[in-house]
Amino acid sequence: MTDHIVKSFSEQLEGLSTMVAQMGGLAENQLASAIEAIARRDSGAAERAVAGDIRTDELQQEIEDRALKLLALRQPMAVDLRDTLAAIKIAAELERIGDLAKNIGKRALVLNREPPIRLTQSLARMGKVALSQLKQVLDAYSGRNAESAEAVWNRDGEIDEIYNSLFRELLTYMMEDPRTIGLCTHLLFVAKNIERSGDHATNIAEVIYYMVSAGHLTANRPKADTTSETSVPYENSRP
Repeated sequence: MTDHIVKSFSEQLEGLSTMVAQMGGLAENQLASAIEAIARRDSGAAERAVAGDIRTDELQQEIEDRALKLLALRQPMAVDLRDTLAAIKIAAELERIGDLAKNIGKRALVLNREPPIRLTQSLARMGKVALSQLKQVLDAYSGRNAESAEAVWNRDGEIDEIYNSLFRELLTYMMEDPRTIGLCTHLLFVAKNIERSGDHATNIAEVIYYMVSAGHLTANRPKADTTSETSVPYENSRP
């Protein structure tokens, strides 16, 4: 390829990475607003989490369109191909995080109309861990750092342990006072959405690790969610 073509190709790849980073920032802000809505009973933050999903969805579509055009016209190879495919995969994971944040925001609007319950602080702590993982994995993407991505992957069990504890507490609440079943069900859905956000951050870590090293994280993911042994409500992250 001529110098002009090489430069143009590099600029297109950099532009794609910039868009992914921008989408990551939006998803992070959306999730932060959702967690703030739960922790502080802030309906304004909840509404921001819900409203932010529109732009997140738009960016995913733009990234996919640009990446597919790049694949068709440039036919990248090796690390360039991995970068391009990673952009598509990461954008899809970020879109799901945005959906989950929107769902948390909607639940927060309902919860904020009810009397406060102390377990929302456990949710806030769980949310902070999920936000920390998302920030770390986005930094790993920007820095093309496989080791940092692997560190996020290894932290997956941390959120699961908080979720397991919260799950048991909520079940106890419901058994002791059936009047709390409606409220606790909302909290269970919020907790599951936060836990799923952590899973998507871990998925992104796997993509980054492969993008940078061309290798796979072959060990079993350190999951610690034991709630599948108990009946639990499930909420699809789609609207």
